Amino acid sequence: MPANLTLETLKKAVKSGEIDTVTVALVDMQGRLMGKRFHAAHFLDNHDETHCCNYLLATDLEMTTVQGYRASSWQTGYGDYTMKPDLASLRRIPWAPGTALCMVDLYDHHTHDLVPHAPRSVLRRQIERAEAMGYVPMMATELEFFLFAEGYKDLFDARYAALTPTARHNVDYAITSTFADEPVMRALRNGLYGAGIPVENSKGEAEAGQHEINVKYSDALDTADMHVLVKAATKEIAQAHGQSATFMAKYHHDRAGSSSHVHQSLFKGGKNAFVDKNAEHGMSDLMRAFVAGQLEHAPAITAFLAPYVNSYKRFVTGMFAPTKAVWSVDNRTAGFRVCGDHTQGVRIECRIGGADLNPYLACAALLAAGLDGIERGLELGPEISGDIYSAGDAPEIPKTLGAAAEAMAGSDMLRAAFGDDVVDHYHRAAMWEIEEQNRVVTDWELARGFERA
Repeated sequence: MPANLTLETLKKAVKSGEIDTVTVALVDMQGRLMGKRFHAAHFLDNHDETHCCNYLLATDLEMTTVQGYRASSWQTGYGDYTMKPDLASLRRIPWAPGTALCMVDLYDHHTHDLVPHAPRSVLRRQIERAEAMGYVPMMATELEFFLFAEGYKDLFDARYAALTPTARHNVDYAITSTFADEPVMRALRNGLYGAGIPVENSKGEAEAGQHEINVKYSDALDTADMHVLVKAATKEIAQAHGQSATFMAKYHHDRAGSSSHVHQSLFKGGKNAFVDKNAEHGMSDLMRAFVAGQLEHAPAITAFLAPYVNSYKRFVTGMFAPTKAVWSVDNRTAGFRVCGDHTQGVRIECRIGGADLNPYLACAALLAAGLDGIERGLELGPEISGDIYSAGDAPEIPKTLGAAAEAMAGSDMLRAAFGDDVVDHYHRAAMWEIEEQNRVVTDWELARGFERA
């Protein structure tokens, strides 16, 4: 389902007074929308390009000007990037009155080349690689999140000391128990659909106040664009209702984490090239090689699926987050699950990623690993079945961001696919996250050691 505005329909909507604001947005390293709100009349007259500071791809969650990046620093003067609107992404934003939104690609102000480490650029490069092989990557992401009764400002001022989930118990698939959240969830489903995002459903998830929302699969770039808009819409609509939502991978050690499973297939000639009805599980040789590549490179790509220190606290035995990088058929304890076996919809679901991932980087890393498996003709090992948590000899997902970052930095596959500068850029991001964590005294340390140390 494409974005639902063209330049011509936007002109008509502006003339009629329907739309007066156009948000022009890039995606930062953390997967957030950054940009400017234009008066719609100005956008129509000047939609070729605008500019932004290049520090937007060199900050952390706090918007700190992190040093140690080659592309952006005080030494280089923090110059501009050129923001070029992708008019194919132009869409209405129904939950923001009178507003449309257009995604942008980032270009170097001087060379006029795509900024290589911009998340949208990283994914574009892998899509082009797949297309050169004759395939169109198709993907879908499932997003989980928690709703809280308090608004963002109140929680910030209280230092997040009194988080009240909107439910008091597990609401997984529960209809009646999630009814009280329908003012937010109904507005979210309808708002996204009105924005040209084909929402399939929402449901209660396996924890108090937790929800999941599912959007129909699409090409990889469109899927990533829709993913960031789903997150933005969830936060904005919750805020409009006096509530808040979090996509942290793990907001409390006693609660389940929130994931972002990524479903993937390759299409050729409009059909799923992963299908071979005569093969085991209906998986073609192409699919088997693709999955083999992802398994081989799972440690290297984990930093793009779990980008923060907090991300690794989700990987807990028995909490439906995987701990082993193996494949299995319809088995939720595996890092990679084959879904839709023996159907036209057979695909591989990566269950490693948390809801905190950047979808462009995650999809690009998964695609790079899978395409490497195809190019090298890798053989897929045997399926692991049963309770994979207890499979002691199975390859493990990195347990910390430090281990994942080391695997990323040492990956020849990622350096060939993304380029050294891109890998080094995101390795620096991971190292900064670790440096920041190491210097902070936590509530756990204070409670544990204040009297007894």
